[in-house]
Amino acid sequence: MIREYLTSVRRGLALAGLALMSLLDLLLELVGFCLLCVGLVFAYTLALEGARPRAALTRRLAGRWCGIEVAPPYRPAPPEPEREPDGWYREGNSLFKRSWFIKWTKRFEWISDDPATGRDLGWQLWNPFAALLLVPAVLLTGPLALRVYGTWTRWWLGPRPARAGDGWVKARLKALGFQLGLFAFSAAQLGMVIPTLLGLIWPAPLFPTLVVAGRAVTDTLRREAKNWTGVRIDRPYLPEPPFPVPRADGMYQHGRQLYDTPWWPARLARWRWAMFDRATWRDLAAAVVNSVVLLLMAVPTAALVFFGLWGVLALWVWRPIGQWTGTSWSTTHWFSMIGLPEATTHGQALALTPVAVAAFVVGLVPTPWLARQGARFAKLLLGPTEASRLEQRVERLKQTRADASVAQAAELRRIERDLHDGVQSRLVAMGMKLGAVEALIDSDPAAAKRLAAELRQTSSETLTELRLLVRGIHPPVLSERGLGDAVRAMALDSPLRASVNGVVPRLEQPAEACAYFAVSELLGNAAKHGEARRVSIELGYDDGLLRIEVTDDGKGGANAARGSGLRGIERRLGTFDGTFALTSPPGGPTKATMEIPCQLDPDVSSPRTSTSSETD
Repeated sequence: MIREYLTSVRRGLALAGLALMSLLDLLLELVGFCLLCVGLVFAYTLALEGARPRAALTRRLAGRWCGIEVAPPYRPAPPEPEREPDGWYREGNSLFKRSWFIKWTKRFEWISDDPATGRDLGWQLWNPFAALLLVPAVLLTGPLALRVYGTWTRWWLGPRPARAGDGWVKARLKALGFQLGLFAFSAAQLGMVIPTLLGLIWPAPLFPTLVVAGRAVTDTLRREAKNWTGVRIDRPYLPEPPFPVPRADGMYQHGRQLYDTPWWPARLARWRWAMFDRATWRDLAAAVVNSVVLLLMAVPTAALVFFGLWGVLALWVWRPIGQWTGTSWSTTHWFSMIGLPEATTHGQALALTPVAVAAFVVGLVPTPWLARQGARFAKLLLGPTEASRLEQRVERLKQTRADASVAQAAELRRIERDLHDGVQSRLVAMGMKLGAVEALIDSDPAAAKRLAAELRQTSSETLTELRLLVRGIHPPVLSERGLGDAVRAMALDSPLRASVNGVVPRLEQPAEACAYFAVSELLGNAAKHGEARRVSIELGYDDGLLRIEVTDDGKGGANAARGSGLRGIERRLGTFDGTFALTSPPGGPTKATMEIPCQLDPDVSSPRTSTSSETD
């Protein structure tokens, strides 16, 4: 027994020392997050991945020393980027000569979207406190303390079943984190203001580069504001100037000045673009204003939450430890800040506990509302103006016009090929059989009747084929019932168990057709390539924007760079100035989000709406 007790004490001390090392991991991750704010994605990814070996060691020791097996909870790592036949690497609509940027971007998305990463961060924060309790506990109880610590480790570092949503406390703690995150991005944006203004004075050629670097930080704030609070902040920037092209005489022109090389015209065009874009100065103003406002919004709630949390720890952790060890670990100067006496006994601690809990709860209650309001306030200066929105739309239409022409020509060729190879061939055969009927009707009436029966069967098959072809061009149910019911009818015909939810009015017919065929392609991919069993389709329309989310439980790993069907969806949506976002980690699930700007159908006086449905 004594040997087992001493072994437990040694193991407890080793686990406590390992737990204290997680503070170093937390510090490195904080540094990586600061570098992430200035665009260095790989630093944050390396910091998170570098902490996982220590978490893995703790899981192994929990199984070996504490008797609690802890399985790894992480999602599979993304595959290496694949080079296309032309030698380029494709990510969305961008091409890269080398794969390192795509690789680190994918790894960042993989590790930041993994729920186990957030649990690792929470474990690194709270595990040192648990280690301080483990040392006296193992001295008192021996192996029992190790088993309790192993259960604690499994709760933090082990896999967890999927939950429908966060609890009340967790959701508001996350909202408080979102508040602090928005302030952190605003502070990082503020840090780019001084070098940007100095670049405006000297050296001037660096001014556009610094503006672009600052916009990378601001874009991160916009993206996370959407992910965290649902407040969408569009990019307001004017399109970048094209690279100069030579005149007929081989010279390059900028204004009234001619140059032998394109270097100066390109530099001057970029400087003018950055200088005279109003969004540049709105970003600089937003860096100052948002930092102050978001800080003022976050300080009261963070102070109350910290006061309540630390107050409970002071009452029931530091005070007993201080009394037991004879040190000065008391609450002397903590509750006295608000005019309350210190707690020296359990009765006084019990009386002060509701004060700490109330401060914690009161601080958490408004955090979701404050996070949304903070994002909305940031949108006032970081959102687009009407001028920039119009410029962006014109540039987008220029880029998608060629794709739309190519897609339209390909669709016409498909229809022509289907008519030529299918319906036309059957009609020619029917004409030849009609000639044979005319020749046989007097000499061999029985043979003529057989040919007439074959003609009737052939005409029925031709009509069916023609209807399928017309349905492929524009489904009748789409014209008669609208997008919601057409998608529901498509779900009924799908081999997957599909659910369709949402409220959609009657929209412009071209936009409805675009959305219908995009959903059809995604359902086909889920069944054929994703090996999915269930699929969920969410439809919504708000403020001139149709939004569709298609989520399946397949094996994941979908990549638009390797799928012609997904590229076709991108081209189809690009015709309407729409966007297509695909999230498909290895192992699933696959989630496709489509957004199409469109208006209500002016020919429908009372729009039809869709309800929820599910097919088995």
